[in-house]
Amino acid sequence: MTDNSDKPVVIVTGSSGYIGSAIVKKLAARYRVIGFDRDAAPHPPAEAECVCVDVTDQASIDAAFERVRTAYGKRIASFVHLAAYFDLTGKPNPKYDAVTVKGTGRLLDALQDFEIDQFVFVSTMLAHAPIKGGGLIDETSPLDTDLPYRESKVRTEQLIREKRGDINAVFVRPAGVYDDEGHSAFLAQQVARIYEKRPSARVYPGDLDTGQPYLHLEDLLDGIERIVDRRSELPSEWPVLLGEDDVMSYGELQKSLGRLIHDEDWTTRTVPKGLAKTGAWVENEVLGEEAFIRPWMVDISDDHYELDLSNARERLDWTP
Repeated sequence: MTDNSDKPVVIVTGSSGYIGSAIVKKLAARYRVIGFDRDAAPHPPAEAECVCVDVTDQASIDAAFERVRTAYGKRIASFVHLAAYFDLTGKPNPKYDAVTVKGTGRLLDALQDFEIDQFVFVSTMLAHAPIKGGGLIDETSPLDTDLPYRESKVRTEQLIREKRGDINAVFVRPAGVYDDEGHSAFLAQQVARIYEKRPSARVYPGDLDTGQPYLHLEDLLDGIERIVDRRSELPSEWPVLLGEDDVMSYGELQKSLGRLIHDEDWTTRTVPKGLAKTGAWVENEVLGEEAFIRPWMVDISDDHYELDLSNARERLDWTP
C-alpha cells in the first residue's frame, strides 16, 4: 500500500453521490480524501475512507470529526461541501433548513477546532435571478429566493459568511451538471419525451428563445480541483460561476434533439402556462403517473441565463 500520509487532507460531503464520488476520485491522486455521507449511502468510493455522518445530528457530527482528528490530525486543506436537500415538488420542506442551512452551520462550528485553509460550498447558478432584458450574469448580479431550493442555497451562503471565522470560503455556483450517460434529470427527460414522441415533446409553456447553460461533469471536476489547488491564492470570500459559454435556447435544443434522434426537423409550439399547469396537475394528481413536469417548472419556463465566466478564467485559468 502506498504511503500517502504526506498528502494534504480534503473532506468531501455527499461523497457517495453522483458528483461527490466523482470529486473524490478526481482529488484522490494528490490528496488524502475523506468522505462524509449518511450511513445508508450506497456505493461509497473506494478512493476515500467514508465516515458516516448525519448533518442534522450534533452527536453524529462530533463523532465524525473525532474520527478525522484521531486518524488524520487537525490539519485540513479543503472542505468541499455538497450535501444538501432537494426535491422536485417546488414546495417548502423543513429539510431545506435542517439539512442545507443548519447542517452547514453545524459543520462550520465543528471546523473551528481545526486548522483549515478553505471551505468550498457547492451552491447553484440558480441562486441568481434570471436575466431580464439581456446581458450576462456575473457573481455580483442579484440573487433569487423565489423557490425553496434557491432560497436554501442563498441562506446558506449568508450563514457561511457569518460563521466562517478565519476559514476562507468559496461559493461555487455551477450550471446544471450533465455527462455523456444522461445524468441530468432535466436533459434526460427532454431527450426521453422526444425519443418516445410524446405529445408533451411538441409543446412548451415559455419563450422558445430562452435557455440556460449546462456544465459537463468533467469541467466541474476541473474547476473544483483548481479551486482546491489554488486555495492559498483565492480571496477570503469568493463566489464563482461555472458553466458553458454557448447557451442553446429551448427551441434550438428541441430541434437538435429531433434531428439527432429521429432525423426530423422537430416542431415545438408555445402553449399558455395555465394549460400546461393543468396538464401537469392532471398527470400527477388525477392519472397518478408521477409526471416529471411540475407547476413550478412551468412558472420558470421563461427564465434565461447567460454567464460571464471571466472570474473563473482569471482566477483559475479555467474554461469549459
